[in-house]
Amino acid sequence: MRRDPGIRAGDEAPLWQVLLVAFLPTFIYSIGMGAIVPVIPAIATGLGADVAFAGFIAGSLLIGQAIGNLPASAVVNRIGERRAMIVAALATIIGALVSVTATTTWQLLVGVLLQGLMTATFALARQAFLSSYVPLKYRARAMSSLGGVFRSGMFVGPFLAAWLIGLTGTPQSNFWAFIVCSALVVVVLLVLPDIERYARPNAPRSTGAPRASESSLRRVMRTRRKELLTLGVGAGTVMMLRSARQVLLPLWGYSIGMDAATVALVVGIGGAIDFALFFTSGWIMDRWGRAASGVPALIGLGIAFGALAFVQGAPNAEGWFIAVVVWAALSNGIGSGIVMTLGADLADPLRPAPFLGAWRTVVDTSSATVPFVISGLIALAGLPVTAGVFGGIGFVGAFLLARYIPRYVPKPPRTGPIELGGE
Repeated sequence: MRRDPGIRAGDEAPLWQVLLVAFLPTFIYSIGMGAIVPVIPAIATGLGADVAFAGFIAGSLLIGQAIGNLPASAVVNRIGERRAMIVAALATIIGALVSVTATTTWQLLVGVLLQGLMTATFALARQAFLSSYVPLKYRARAMSSLGGVFRSGMFVGPFLAAWLIGLTGTPQSNFWAFIVCSALVVVVLLVLPDIERYARPNAPRSTGAPRASESSLRRVMRTRRKELLTLGVGAGTVMMLRSARQVLLPLWGYSIGMDAATVALVVGIGGAIDFALFFTSGWIMDRWGRAASGVPALIGLGIAFGALAFVQGAPNAEGWFIAVVVWAALSNGIGSGIVMTLGADLADPLRPAPFLGAWRTVVDTSSATVPFVISGLIALAGLPVTAGVFGGIGFVGAFLLARYIPRYVPKPPRTGPIELGGE
């Protein structure tokens, strides 16, 4: 790549430019995704799918993300983070076009699966980008803010979906929102500054070549398996509990007789509390270390699910439900960004994509299994036992993070507020 003559070797990109290039495309892309996620089951049902197959089609978005991380790491490693985000957005348009024109459930499945695959590429590229160009002392705040930006887009998307359905009368038209948003992402990435002209501030300055142990995905899986099987599994429990929270809490509300509107209101309040804490989580991690955020978050979520196992028949069950939702939101909010931050900490500074591909495969696969685990456990043992199992998973994950973060992730130096003005 040809370097701007005004940029000297070793120059670092202004932090505000790095954050803009990462956050603005993420916000736009997540709006498009938020517009399609709520309507996929309805579209599948309208095309003739039964309830089980409609759920599988909706879940194929997560399945695509889980299986797409490994090939995505090779793409990002070969063409760079910015180009990979552009390619992912363009391919997302193809997948959305397949879905919006689908006349059969299998055509819809192919389109949704392709969008899941491209979401994996886009997500891995933006994480690798922040890992490479945000200085280490600001990393956790940047990663947790990235999660907050994504959540804000996913919050806006369903409102856009409702407006489009009212305008067109068909939920399938919502894929046009993802098409438009993906096209805007391409335009934005082409217009914004090319940060890859600058040096990577976290990379060793003595060499421009990647370490042999980090240059190959296969080598990463072999040489970094201890981190993947310890901290990776611990981070996977975070994603499992987050997915379980989205499924079990509404189910619990319905099981104690609450109507859908009330459950949605309570869960929405929890989502607002969760969203409000994303920067606080990053500040805690940058100041006191990753364990100071991740361990309390998992203990709190474990307590929340454990409480559900005992309060189903208790007096004032609705009050207990509200308390558990709020407690779970506080706990999850304190851990916002922990999974992405740990992945960035462990990845190679020069070539983060191979390790991040393996890391995201572990954590996304953990998340993708949750609907199947919940369905099986509820069928076999009921809702309280299911909640208790996930409570236990939370405590196991807290142990893994407390045990292995000090071993693999050095405690960061204390830092002041982020200055966005320059290098």
